[in-house]
Parts: sequence; structure tokens; C-alpha cells
Amino acid sequence: MKLTIYEPAEIFLDEAVVKVKAEGPAGCFTLLPRHIDLATALVPGILSYETPEGDEVFLAVKGGILVKQGARVAVATQLAVRGDLGLLTETIETLLAETDERERKTRAAVARL
Repeated sequence: MKLTIYEPAEIFLDEAVVKVKAEGPAGCFTLLPRHIDLATALVPGILSYETPEGDEVFLAVKGGILVKQGARVAVATQLAVRGDLGLLTETIETLLAETDERERKTRAAVARL
């Protein structure tokens, strides 16, 4: 399979992969090459994939959309960060806190209007 991750300003990743693990609103799922095509939302969390060499790579994603079509998996997200699993958990918590703060400020500004 080919995994491509798009951020607003660039292509973050474009690699051959064996499988992809991600998390949607209904829970975690794994995609393999012969799985049915699908499109789903992603929640902020960990996305991982296995390379043809057998290495597992972890990414933190700030939600987004995942589309699997044939042997191609495309992910559109606002932010993706590669790193060690333990550090990515902290990164996700920081991203969620920033999003909550931004949303709180937006709601306060709309209420003042």
C-alpha cells in the first residue's frame, strides 16, 4: 500500500507501507492492502504504520480524514508529528489542550458580539 499524509502546506509523508493503524470516532482500526475501500474521520491520536522492512512508525495526528482506495491510503490532517510513542502521548495532550483553549476563546468572543 502507499500511505500519503497531507498537511495544509505540504505533503508530510509519502511511503510504501504494509498496514496502517488509526483511530476514528468509533474506535481503533487497522487497514491492510485487501481491505474494502472506506472514508472516515480521524480523532486526535496516534496513527501508526508498518514499513515493508517490519519497522513500526508512530505519528501523532490532530484529527483529519482518512480515505482508503485500492492500494492507496490518503490522510488529510492539520498537523502530524513523528516521534517515540511515549513522547507522542504528551504531544497529543498538548494539542488537545491548545484546541480546547482556542475554542474557549472563540466562544467567548462570539458571546461578546
